[in-house]
Amino acid sequence: MRDEAPCYRHPELGFFALTRYVDVLEASQQPLLYSSAQGTTLEHIDTSGLLPMMIFMDPPDHDVHRRLVSRAFTPRSVAALESFVRKTALGYLEPLADKGGGDFVEEFSALLPMDVIMELIGVPAPDRNQLRRWMDSSLERTEEPPFFPDEAILAMVSMTEYWTELLAEKRKHPDDGLMSRLCEAEVTEGGATNRLSDGEVIGFCSLIGAAGTETLTKLLANAAVLFHRCPDQWEKLRADPTLAAGAVEETLRYWAPSQYQGRVLTDDVELHGTRMAAGSRVLLVTGSANRDEREYDEADRFDIERQSHLAVGFGHGLHFCLGAALARLEGRVGLEEFSVLFPHYDVDEAKAERVHQSNVHGFSSVPFAAA
Repeated sequence: MRDEAPCYRHPELGFFALTRYVDVLEASQQPLLYSSAQGTTLEHIDTSGLLPMMIFMDPPDHDVHRRLVSRAFTPRSVAALESFVRKTALGYLEPLADKGGGDFVEEFSALLPMDVIMELIGVPAPDRNQLRRWMDSSLERTEEPPFFPDEAILAMVSMTEYWTELLAEKRKHPDDGLMSRLCEAEVTEGGATNRLSDGEVIGFCSLIGAAGTETLTKLLANAAVLFHRCPDQWEKLRADPTLAAGAVEETLRYWAPSQYQGRVLTDDVELHGTRMAAGSRVLLVTGSANRDEREYDEADRFDIERQSHLAVGFGHGLHFCLGAALARLEGRVGLEEFSVLFPHYDVDEAKAERVHQSNVHGFSSVPFAAA
């Protein structure tokens, strides 16, 4: 598609797909033309009936809300979490080392980011695993319309009910978590200063909770499988743990957890001789852009020492992943500690299971054992 149809139109469903790096990058920098207001996946979502989430907002509303939440993800705030992240990672990895392996996802990569982001939000520890399972279920999709299985809808309802009850508790008994801070935050628009509504606070926490868990869960598990397939790269990391940061970037490029971002055009666009009419749904296929031979030498080779590029695995432009720095920190620390405790390991790929979600690429189960 990158070579023959870089602006591809699906003959039955009618959406367009941009697969070249330069086109995905350019479209990502035009949020008013490539709008997120009707959802960010292939299927159309009526966002008017959903909790307010900045991922479904265009400027200027997006800018106001992002500035507010970004205070929790400043470089200083993220760096201060490293000791907690490392302690949490070891808390899950050491029992796995004692028993010689287990399920990389269920017993490590799904739990580490969940604990970190839920700690940041202020979710009580006993509730976190159930909340994560609801998040996973809410993202499941079917092959045929209406695409949303009953389990996904029930999970969405359960999550909303949970966040509503938690918010009521935080308003009565505030703490230092993000949810309590959002309750006190003020938004200034047009000279008027307002507090966030309950729906806005819940929308923020629901979005950050899901995004902060899903991306890193898949990224770490993808890395575990890739390193098993590429033992020469694993030996490089073991010999030099400082390569862990590069390993995170290369995993993000090679097997991006988020494979595409859905947009809707607000005006006509002509690209590569193809006219896309206003109102068309367009997929920015970041999974393909990250493997574009025009941008990367030997694009299909997994190389943790690859020179850095402007990768789009966390998106780009206005909707660049708010928690990217935190995900990179968790990924780096997770790989560093895993390489120490499991210098040699095997993955049973025959028993590994993938998620079946709309735009998320990764595993729900990765059985592994010390070798």
